[in-house]
Amino acid sequence: MNAHLKAFLQFLRLNRNASVHTVRAYESDLSQFLDHAAALVAVKRAALEPSHLDRTALRAFLADLHKRGLSRASAARKLAAARTFLRYLRREGMVDDDAGAMVPTPKRDVRMPVHLSEQEMARLVTAPAADGPLGRRDRAILELFYASGLRLSELAGLDADDVNLSAQMVRALGKGGKQRIVPFNKSTASAVRAYLRDRATLIGDRPRGRAKADPLFVNYRGTRLTVRSIDRMVRRYATVSGARLGVSPHALRHSFATHLLQRGADLRAIQELLGHARLSTTQRYTHVNTAQLVEVYRKSHPRAGRAGKPGV
Repeated sequence: MNAHLKAFLQFLRLNRNASVHTVRAYESDLSQFLDHAAALVAVKRAALEPSHLDRTALRAFLADLHKRGLSRASAARKLAAARTFLRYLRREGMVDDDAGAMVPTPKRDVRMPVHLSEQEMARLVTAPAADGPLGRRDRAILELFYASGLRLSELAGLDADDVNLSAQMVRALGKGGKQRIVPFNKSTASAVRAYLRDRATLIGDRPRGRAKADPLFVNYRGTRLTVRSIDRMVRRYATVSGARLGVSPHALRHSFATHLLQRGADLRAIQELLGHARLSTTQRYTHVNTAQLVEVYRKSHPRAGRAGKPGV
């Protein structure tokens, strides 16, 4: 079975153009599933046969995840990984039927995406001091996050030639290696333009060697800012600006989508801007908008809340 798993991961890299993070996630989830299936039939994973990966193995795996208190979303993700692997085995002639299709996906809890209000976002993007190169860099990062809705990995992976200041467009490399063009606003263009003058100083005469990449956002050593460094930076400014706890770079992406929806943007347009493969992923922002509509209704309708009581 180890050879089948290795071949599947190679298939993801070459045929599906999956990122390193995606392949690593599949490997982790499938290793967990295969170990559980092997224990179920009392054999080592290397001796596990494709025929052992049936409906019973999948249901037992889900039951074990539930017993250990794993969230429904995590269980659904692991089941999706197992289904993809089983479809691969069927396509390769290793199994006759699709056991994954016969196991229902755990119903996910609907959670509101964490987002900031427009006032909170305004305070956040202006939190960095503009009197130094790193402060101007941080201001450009926060402005671009909110103006474009990029993922953290997408922003960290930007190169200098991915940003067109005159056209106010940024080219992002999303999941599955898919590129998309996202517009941004004038204040973001001004912030990035101010930072670019400092970027030349930060990079200095550092030799680039054989590397072709020319990172947009760099640290004080002139090398590309890591995902972890940007995450820490966003959380630090969120604290300084007085925003709520738990604000991450992903909350800025949620804020971008929520504010567009609240101001009347089309859901399909938001889907394209965010780079979502499925509209259902974007539709969760309608829950946020619905919550806003309910609050307006309760405050405004004559028979809702206190307004519906006699004499009020």
